[in-house]
Amino acid sequence: MKKILVSIIMMFLLTSCATVIKFPVSNVVPTADITAKIKKDKQNNFEITIIANYLASAERLSPPKKTYVVWFVNKENGVNNSGQLKNENAKKNTLKTVSSFEPLEIFITAEDEGTVTYPAGIEISRAALRRN
Repeated sequence: MKKILVSIIMMFLLTSCATVIKFPVSNVVPTADITAKIKKDKQNNFEITIIANYLASAERLSPPKKTYVVWFVNKENGVNNSGQLKNENAKKNTLKTVSSFEPLEIFITAEDEGTVTYPAGIEISRAALRRN
């Protein structure tokens, strides 16, 4: 019983240190349910996980695109391409990444190429970090 109680407390403590951001409903893909989880690791880096459920394939947009790109905005170096959402299955797209800079905003665009250095495609949704 003690082991179970300790495990539950540890899980609570580990998950309570993370910030979870819910993205607003997208005008482009209104069925998408997008969240970001941000947690600081032991090296003071930011572990960021983006989960986009029910996000239509980028090829189905008008005009069609090839991929979804996640962008971080931070005060140290502006807007950065942080990677592409990986389609895990028909219902779930994810991106797990680490940044040494704290993101102030996160947004997702549909792009023709995943390696673009500046957002030029259709903006899907944008969320700002809550400040305490």
